[in-house]
Amino acid sequence: MTLRPTWPRRLRLPRRWMPYLFISPFFLLFAAFGLFPLLFSIVLSLNSWDAAAGLGAMQWVGLDNYVYALTRDDGLWSSLYNTLWLALVGCVPQHLVALPLAYYLHSAFQRWRNGVVGLYFLPFITSTVAVSLVFSALFSKDFGAINAGLLALHQLPFVGGLFPAQPIAWDQADNTRWMIAIVVFWRYVGWNTVLYLSAIQTIPRDLFEAARVDGIRPHQTFLHIVLPQLRPMVFFAVTLAIIGSLQLFEEPFILTGGTGGSGQAGKTVAMHLYSVAFTDGDFGTASAIAWLLFLLIAGATALNNRLLGRSR
Repeated sequence: MTLRPTWPRRLRLPRRWMPYLFISPFFLLFAAFGLFPLLFSIVLSLNSWDAAAGLGAMQWVGLDNYVYALTRDDGLWSSLYNTLWLALVGCVPQHLVALPLAYYLHSAFQRWRNGVVGLYFLPFITSTVAVSLVFSALFSKDFGAINAGLLALHQLPFVGGLFPAQPIAWDQADNTRWMIAIVVFWRYVGWNTVLYLSAIQTIPRDLFEAARVDGIRPHQTFLHIVLPQLRPMVFFAVTLAIIGSLQLFEEPFILTGGTGGSGQAGKTVAMHLYSVAFTDGDFGTASAIAWLLFLLIAGATALNNRLLGRSR
Protein backbone atom coordinates (compact mmCIF):
# COMPACT_ATOMS: atom_id res chain seq x y z
CA MET A 1 0.00 0.00 0.00
CA THR A 2 1.49 3.31 -1.09
CA LEU A 3 0.87 6.46 0.83
CA ARG A 4 0.26 9.66 -1.06
CA PRO A 5 2.08 12.74 0.22
CA THR A 6 -0.29 15.01 2.02
CA TRP A 7 -0.02 18.77 1.62
CA PRO A 8 -1.56 21.36 3.91
CA ARG A 9 -4.78 22.75 2.55
CA ARG A 10 -3.26 26.21 2.38
CA LEU A 11 -0.65 24.99 -0.14
CA ARG A 12 -3.14 23.25 -2.37
CA LEU A 13 -4.09 25.11 -5.54
CA PRO A 14 -7.44 24.76 -7.26
CA ARG A 15 -7.29 22.51 -10.27
CA ARG A 16 -8.16 25.36 -12.63
CA TRP A 17 -4.88 27.12 -11.70
CA MET A 18 -2.66 24.17 -12.65
CA PRO A 19 -2.23 25.07 -16.38
CA TYR A 20 -1.10 28.57 -15.41
CA LEU A 21 1.35 27.10 -12.93
CA PHE A 22 2.95 24.95 -15.61
CA ILE A 23 3.40 27.81 -18.08
CA SER A 24 4.51 30.32 -15.44
CA PRO A 25 8.27 29.62 -15.91
CA PHE A 26 8.10 31.03 -19.45
CA PHE A 27 6.39 34.20 -18.33
CA LEU A 28 8.80 34.65 -15.43
CA LEU A 29 11.81 34.27 -17.72
CA PHE A 30 10.28 36.53 -20.35
CA ALA A 31 9.51 39.19 -17.77
CA ALA A 32 13.03 39.06 -16.35
CA PHE A 33 15.06 38.82 -19.55
CA GLY A 34 12.69 40.26 -22.17
CA LEU A 35 10.11 42.69 -20.85
CA PHE A 36 12.18 44.29 -18.10
CA PRO A 37 15.21 45.14 -20.36
CA LEU A 38 12.79 46.53 -22.94
CA LEU A 39 11.06 48.84 -20.48
CA PHE A 40 14.32 49.75 -18.78
CA SER A 41 15.85 50.81 -22.11
CA ILE A 42 12.91 53.19 -22.65
CA VAL A 43 13.51 54.76 -19.24
CA LEU A 44 17.26 54.82 -19.87
CA SER A 45 16.85 56.64 -23.18
CA LEU A 46 15.20 59.50 -21.29
CA ASN A 47 17.94 59.77 -18.67
CA SER A 48 21.64 60.45 -18.39
CA TRP A 49 23.26 57.61 -16.47
CA ASP A 50 26.72 56.57 -15.37
CA ALA A 51 26.43 52.82 -14.89
CA ALA A 52 29.35 52.72 -12.45
CA ALA A 53 27.55 55.12 -10.11
CA GLY A 54 24.46 52.95 -9.70
CA LEU A 55 20.80 53.57 -10.36
CA GLY A 56 20.74 56.58 -8.07
CA ALA A 57 22.94 58.49 -10.52
CA MET A 58 20.19 58.69 -13.16
CA GLN A 59 19.32 62.22 -14.23
CA TRP A 60 16.19 62.99 -16.24
CA VAL A 61 17.00 64.67 -19.55
CA GLY A 62 13.82 63.98 -21.52
CA LEU A 63 14.38 63.80 -25.26
CA ASP A 64 17.89 65.28 -25.14
CA ASN A 65 19.47 61.91 -25.94
CA TYR A 66 17.36 61.61 -29.09
CA VAL A 67 18.15 65.19 -30.11
CA TYR A 68 21.87 64.63 -29.56
CA ALA A 69 21.86 61.38 -31.55
CA LEU A 70 20.05 62.97 -34.50
CA THR A 71 21.81 66.33 -34.60
CA ARG A 72 25.29 66.06 -33.10
CA ASP A 73 26.30 62.41 -33.39
CA ASP A 74 28.06 62.24 -36.76
CA GLY A 75 28.99 58.61 -36.17
CA LEU A 76 25.32 57.63 -36.22
CA TRP A 77 24.76 59.02 -39.71
CA SER A 78 27.93 57.52 -41.16
CA SER A 79 27.12 54.13 -39.64
CA LEU A 80 23.56 54.42 -40.94
CA TYR A 81 24.91 55.01 -44.44
CA ASN A 82 27.12 51.92 -44.12
CA THR A 83 24.19 49.86 -42.85
CA LEU A 84 21.90 50.88 -45.70
CA TRP A 85 24.71 50.28 -48.22
CA LEU A 86 25.27 46.77 -46.88
CA ALA A 87 21.52 46.14 -46.82
CA LEU A 88 21.23 46.96 -50.51
CA VAL A 89 24.45 45.40 -51.80
CA GLY A 90 24.64 42.44 -49.44
CA CYS A 91 20.97 41.47 -49.10
CA VAL A 92 19.17 42.37 -52.33
CA PRO A 93 21.34 40.05 -54.50
CA GLN A 94 20.55 37.21 -52.10
CA HIS A 95 16.94 37.13 -53.24
CA LEU A 96 17.79 37.68 -56.91
CA VAL A 97 20.00 34.59 -56.73
CA ALA A 98 17.97 32.51 -54.25
CA LEU A 99 14.71 32.67 -56.25
CA PRO A 100 15.97 31.13 -59.53
CA LEU A 101 18.33 28.84 -57.61
CA ALA A 102 15.45 27.40 -55.60
CA TYR A 103 13.46 26.82 -58.78
CA TYR A 104 16.47 25.14 -60.39
CA LEU A 105 16.97 22.85 -57.39
CA HIS A 106 13.28 21.97 -57.47
CA SER A 107 13.34 21.16 -61.19
CA ALA A 108 16.75 19.59 -61.71
CA PHE A 109 17.31 17.59 -58.53
CA GLN A 110 14.99 14.87 -57.40
CA ARG A 111 16.84 12.17 -55.54
CA TRP A 112 19.77 14.28 -54.28
CA ARG A 113 17.78 17.44 -53.61
CA ASN A 114 17.96 17.28 -49.81
CA GLY A 115 21.71 16.78 -49.82
CA VAL A 116 22.31 19.69 -52.17
CA VAL A 117 19.99 21.94 -50.17
CA GLY A 118 21.85 20.95 -47.01
CA LEU A 119 25.12 22.13 -48.54
CA TYR A 120 23.59 25.50 -49.39
CA PHE A 121 22.11 25.78 -45.90
CA LEU A 122 25.37 24.87 -44.13
CA PRO A 123 26.81 28.44 -44.04
CA PHE A 124 23.73 29.70 -42.22
CA ILE A 125 24.05 27.25 -39.31
CA THR A 126 27.83 27.63 -39.05
CA SER A 127 29.13 29.78 -36.22
CA THR A 128 29.30 33.44 -37.19
CA VAL A 129 32.60 33.85 -35.39
CA ALA A 130 34.14 30.89 -37.22
CA VAL A 131 32.88 32.13 -40.60
CA SER A 132 34.19 35.64 -40.01
CA LEU A 133 37.59 34.41 -38.85
CA VAL A 134 37.96 32.16 -41.89
CA PHE A 135 37.03 34.98 -44.25
CA SER A 136 39.44 37.30 -42.47
CA ALA A 137 42.22 34.93 -43.50
CA LEU A 138 40.82 34.54 -47.02
CA PHE A 139 40.74 38.33 -47.50
CA SER A 140 44.32 38.84 -46.31
CA LYS A 141 46.17 41.17 -48.69
CA ASP A 142 49.46 39.25 -48.88
CA PHE A 143 48.51 35.66 -48.05
CA GLY A 144 44.76 35.44 -48.71
CA ALA A 145 43.36 32.88 -51.13
CA ILE A 146 40.99 35.43 -52.70
CA ASN A 147 43.79 37.77 -53.80
CA ALA A 148 45.79 34.78 -55.01
CA GLY A 149 42.84 33.66 -57.13
CA LEU A 150 42.30 37.14 -58.58
CA LEU A 151 45.99 37.43 -59.50
CA ALA A 152 45.85 34.03 -61.16
CA LEU A 153 42.83 35.09 -63.19
CA HIS A 154 44.71 38.22 -64.23
CA GLN A 155 47.23 36.01 -66.01
CA LEU A 156 44.59 34.51 -68.30
CA PRO A 157 44.51 35.71 -71.91
CA PHE A 158 41.66 37.86 -73.23
CA VAL A 159 39.87 38.14 -69.85
CA GLY A 160 42.87 38.95 -67.63
CA GLY A 161 42.25 42.66 -67.92
CA LEU A 162 39.00 42.31 -65.98
CA PHE A 163 40.89 41.34 -62.83
CA PRO A 164 43.32 43.40 -60.72
CA ALA A 165 47.06 43.14 -61.33
CA GLN A 166 47.91 43.97 -57.69
CA PRO A 167 46.67 42.46 -54.42
CA ILE A 168 43.57 44.23 -53.11
CA ALA A 169 43.80 45.83 -49.66
CA TRP A 170 40.44 44.70 -48.37
CA ASP A 171 40.87 46.66 -45.14
CA GLN A 172 40.80 49.98 -47.00
CA ALA A 173 37.70 52.15 -46.80
CA ASP A 174 36.47 51.53 -50.34
CA ASN A 175 36.88 47.76 -50.07
CA THR A 176 35.76 47.04 -46.50
CA ARG A 177 32.07 47.28 -47.35
CA TRP A 178 32.50 44.93 -50.30
CA MET A 179 34.29 42.41 -48.09
CA ILE A 180 31.45 42.46 -45.56
CA ALA A 181 28.79 42.32 -48.29
CA ILE A 182 30.43 39.23 -49.82
CA VAL A 183 30.45 37.44 -46.48
CA VAL A 184 26.82 38.38 -45.75
CA PHE A 185 25.75 37.22 -49.22
CA TRP A 186 27.59 33.90 -48.88
CA ARG A 187 26.17 33.29 -45.42
CA TYR A 188 22.48 33.99 -46.04
CA VAL A 189 21.82 33.11 -49.67
CA GLY A 190 21.35 29.46 -48.65
CA TRP A 191 18.80 30.42 -46.00
CA ASN A 192 16.69 32.30 -48.54
CA THR A 193 17.07 29.44 -51.02
CA VAL A 194 15.61 27.00 -48.48
CA LEU A 195 12.72 29.36 -47.78
CA TYR A 196 11.84 29.72 -51.45
CA LEU A 197 12.32 26.01 -52.16
CA SER A 198 9.93 25.08 -49.37
CA ALA A 199 7.35 27.47 -50.84
CA ILE A 200 7.82 26.09 -54.38
CA GLN A 201 7.18 22.57 -53.11
CA THR A 202 3.75 23.66 -51.89
CA ILE A 203 2.67 24.76 -55.38
CA PRO A 204 0.25 22.16 -56.83
CA ARG A 205 1.93 19.83 -59.32
CA ASP A 206 -1.03 20.19 -61.63
CA LEU A 207 0.14 23.67 -62.53
CA PHE A 208 3.59 22.44 -63.57
CA GLU A 209 2.13 19.50 -65.50
CA ALA A 210 -0.34 21.74 -67.31
CA ALA A 211 2.49 24.13 -68.23
CA ARG A 212 4.56 21.20 -69.51
CA VAL A 213 1.69 19.89 -71.60
CA ASP A 214 1.05 23.34 -73.09
CA GLY A 215 4.70 23.59 -74.09
CA ILE A 216 5.57 26.49 -71.80
CA ARG A 217 9.30 26.91 -71.41
CA PRO A 218 10.94 26.67 -67.95
CA HIS A 219 11.75 30.38 -67.71
CA GLN A 220 8.14 31.22 -68.60
CA THR A 221 6.92 28.79 -65.96
CA PHE A 222 9.16 30.51 -63.44
CA LEU A 223 7.95 34.00 -64.34
CA HIS A 224 4.23 33.37 -64.78
CA ILE A 225 3.52 30.48 -62.39
CA VAL A 226 6.20 30.26 -59.70
CA LEU A 227 6.79 33.94 -58.93
CA PRO A 228 3.10 34.84 -58.42
CA GLN A 229 2.67 31.86 -56.12
CA LEU A 230 5.76 32.86 -54.12
CA ARG A 231 4.54 36.35 -53.28
CA PRO A 232 3.75 35.58 -49.59
CA MET A 233 7.12 33.88 -49.11
CA VAL A 234 8.94 36.75 -50.84
CA PHE A 235 7.26 39.14 -48.43
CA PHE A 236 8.31 37.00 -45.46
CA ALA A 237 11.90 36.55 -46.65
CA VAL A 238 12.37 40.23 -47.49
CA THR A 239 10.97 41.21 -44.09
CA LEU A 240 13.51 38.97 -42.38
CA ALA A 241 16.25 40.41 -44.58
CA ILE A 242 15.29 43.98 -43.65
CA ILE A 243 15.33 43.22 -39.94
CA GLY A 244 18.58 41.27 -40.13
CA SER A 245 20.46 43.73 -42.35
CA LEU A 246 19.57 46.78 -40.26
CA GLN A 247 20.73 44.90 -37.14
CA LEU A 248 23.94 43.60 -38.75
CA PHE A 249 26.66 43.28 -36.12
CA GLU A 250 28.67 40.05 -35.90
CA GLU A 251 30.20 39.88 -39.38
CA PRO A 252 31.43 43.51 -39.62
CA PHE A 253 32.50 43.52 -35.98
CA ILE A 254 34.79 40.50 -36.36
CA LEU A 255 36.02 41.28 -39.89
CA THR A 256 37.06 44.80 -38.86
CA GLY A 257 38.33 43.88 -35.41
CA GLY A 258 35.54 45.82 -33.73
CA THR A 259 36.81 49.17 -35.06
CA GLY A 260 34.77 49.49 -38.25
CA GLY A 261 37.85 49.40 -40.48
CA SER A 262 39.65 52.25 -42.19
CA GLY A 263 37.54 55.40 -42.15
CA GLN A 264 34.81 53.55 -40.21
CA ALA A 265 33.59 52.22 -43.56
CA GLY A 266 32.43 48.93 -42.05
CA LYS A 267 30.82 50.32 -38.91
CA THR A 268 27.10 49.59 -38.76
CA VAL A 269 24.45 51.18 -36.54
CA ALA A 270 24.52 48.18 -34.20
CA MET A 271 28.30 48.52 -33.88
CA HIS A 272 27.98 52.25 -33.22
CA LEU A 273 25.34 51.57 -30.57
CA TYR A 274 27.67 49.06 -28.90
CA SER A 275 30.56 51.54 -29.01
CA VAL A 276 28.51 54.38 -27.50
CA ALA A 277 27.29 52.15 -24.67
CA PHE A 278 30.35 50.08 -23.72
CA THR A 279 33.24 52.24 -24.94
CA ASP A 280 31.97 55.74 -24.25
CA GLY A 281 29.79 54.66 -21.31
CA ASP A 282 26.83 56.71 -22.56
CA PHE A 283 24.00 54.23 -22.02
CA GLY A 284 21.30 56.87 -22.36
CA THR A 285 22.31 57.86 -25.89
CA ALA A 286 22.86 54.21 -26.79
CA SER A 287 19.31 53.38 -25.70
CA ALA A 288 17.99 56.30 -27.73
CA ILE A 289 19.88 55.04 -30.79
CA ALA A 290 18.40 51.58 -30.23
CA TRP A 291 14.86 52.97 -30.30
CA LEU A 292 15.63 55.09 -33.35
CA LEU A 293 16.84 51.92 -35.04
CA PHE A 294 13.62 50.22 -34.01
CA LEU A 295 11.61 53.01 -35.65
CA LEU A 296 13.69 52.66 -38.81
CA ILE A 297 13.09 48.91 -38.93
CA ALA A 298 9.37 49.40 -38.29
CA GLY A 299 9.15 51.97 -41.09
CA ALA A 300 11.06 49.80 -43.56
CA THR A 301 8.90 46.80 -42.66
CA ALA A 302 5.72 48.86 -43.14
CA LEU A 303 6.97 49.98 -46.56
CA ASN A 304 7.72 46.38 -47.49
CA ASN A 305 4.23 45.42 -46.34
CA ARG A 306 2.76 48.11 -48.57
CA LEU A 307 4.77 46.93 -51.59
CA LEU A 308 4.64 43.14 -51.21
CA GLY A 309 2.24 42.30 -48.41
CA ARG A 310 -1.01 43.36 -50.01
CA SER A 311 -2.61 41.11 -52.59
CA ARG A 312 -3.39 42.63 -55.94
